[in-house]
Amino acid sequence: MDKKALIDQAIAMTERSYAPYSHFHVGAALLGKNGKVYTGCNVENAAYGPSNCAERTAVFKAVSEGCREFEAIAIVGGLEDEAGKPAIKDFCPPCGVCRQVLAEFCDKDFKIVLANETGEIKEFTLGQLLPESFSL
Repeated sequence: MDKKALIDQAIAMTERSYAPYSHFHVGAALLGKNGKVYTGCNVENAAYGPSNCAERTAVFKAVSEGCREFEAIAIVGGLEDEAGKPAIKDFCPPCGVCRQVLAEFCDKDFKIVLANETGEIKEFTLGQLLPESFSL
């Protein structure tokens, strides 16, 4: 699967995001080594702590469906526009917790693809974004 197709699926997931508190919508599309794409969106909660990021939603969905090996993830996100729709003006890298969750299942060469509304793409490896991950 090419990067653009993965990014398009992540963009589509921003529409399913539940972000009534931050108004920041995030979508993720995780490519399994089995060729299947597992999508996720952020889901907020009034207590904040129980909220879940799009990246972790995608990983947990994949693991719950039996996939534990991954090739890449596309992540997009941003604040709502004036009409209340997700806007992807800038790049949206994964938070520290999501980076650590990815490190549980992915090697340091795992690709993290970020995109913005102008079509620019940035690509990192997990090793670049989390050089000293915690592992057992």
